[in-house]
Amino acid sequence: MKYDVKDLGLAEQGKLRMEWAGQSMPVLKIIGERFKKEKPLTGMRIAACLHVTTETANLMRVLKDGGAEAYLCASNPLSTQDDVAAALVKEYGIPTFAIKGEDNASYYSHIMSCLEAKPHITMDDGADLLVTLHSEKKELIKDVIGGTEETTTGVIRLKAMAAKGVLAYPVVAVNDALTKHMFDNRYGTGQSTIDGIIRATNRLLAGSNFVVCGYGWCGKGLASRAHGMGANVIVIEVDPLRALEAMMDGFRVMPLAEAAPIGDFFCTVTGDIHVIRYEHFEVMKSGAIVCNSGHFNVEIDLDALYAKATARRMIRDFVEEITLPSGAHVNILAEGRLVNLASAEGHPSSVMDMSFANQALSAEYLVQNYKSLAKNVFKVPDPIDQEIARLKLVSMGAAIDVLTPEQVKYLSSFDMGT
Repeated sequence: MKYDVKDLGLAEQGKLRMEWAGQSMPVLKIIGERFKKEKPLTGMRIAACLHVTTETANLMRVLKDGGAEAYLCASNPLSTQDDVAAALVKEYGIPTFAIKGEDNASYYSHIMSCLEAKPHITMDDGADLLVTLHSEKKELIKDVIGGTEETTTGVIRLKAMAAKGVLAYPVVAVNDALTKHMFDNRYGTGQSTIDGIIRATNRLLAGSNFVVCGYGWCGKGLASRAHGMGANVIVIEVDPLRALEAMMDGFRVMPLAEAAPIGDFFCTVTGDIHVIRYEHFEVMKSGAIVCNSGHFNVEIDLDALYAKATARRMIRDFVEEITLPSGAHVNILAEGRLVNLASAEGHPSSVMDMSFANQALSAEYLVQNYKSLAKNVFKVPDPIDQEIARLKLVSMGAAIDVLTPEQVKYLSSFDMGT
């Protein structure tokens, strides 16, 4: 079995951490138990480019239990948990190609290693594996029946490919499932981003000005959690509806040019390029802390900052101090990459439980339906979304009502008025 991990000696620690995460993933466990019996993925080779965390590891186990040959590489150079990668190889026999801190060449080499498996299904977190397949391994596309995509950024890329007619197979947008983006993006990103910032800096949030760039689901979660920690939250938006929502949620809204001189913490969650630029850096307070929780490290224009810097030094793990020509300095966390996965452990397991339940059931859906699907991006079918929500409620000890026959009739009629 081919693999590339840091140290197989870390496997026992990784196995224990996987077990701990699994205790908070009851929905995926239920799906896994069914997969073991029914083997719905038998004969399928699945190449996954995902963050190599304890939660992802439990998903890979479920896919393997479902009959698939599963292969895994990292979707970000800094998000890999090396002990988990070792455990997947040594304890579970799943070929894994991921090392925390790998350079760009190794990152894409690992993607190519997964593609060498000649997958039938691709699983992406950011679409790097799919795009590499379409650009560098086109000869393998003929065997692919479909794919899944975990992130907002990846879905944007795939919809652009579909619009241009270059997407070669159907992809299920797992990110767009309500049980994914409403919970993973809001509650998961909200908590894990704060966790990453605090672990990297050990700075107090209470009383600070915390600038959130973007008020999508991730931004809403981050703003809410920063406010809960006592920060004064400022939201930066380009969408008037989202900006209005942020105002109604009790946050200040202003252009980044106005927020830059007063912010203490800055975090981008937009999915767009060069949100924080040198024109903003040069007016920030000395000591300002800047980070990103969007998928790619493009939201902060680091090249422009580094070009003007008079000095750079790593002052703490995951904290680079950049000195500006004025003598002031700003602090960049985790190289501008996903701070919640680079300096912390990513989303809580109970949130990823729903996201990865969507991944597992979407893979099963593709196997059952790929012949009738066009080469496009599809939402997770509503029955899958609803079933995951139902199972999650059951696992939390909650129950809901059922419509009476009278109520069902009323909702489907038009002749009952006042």
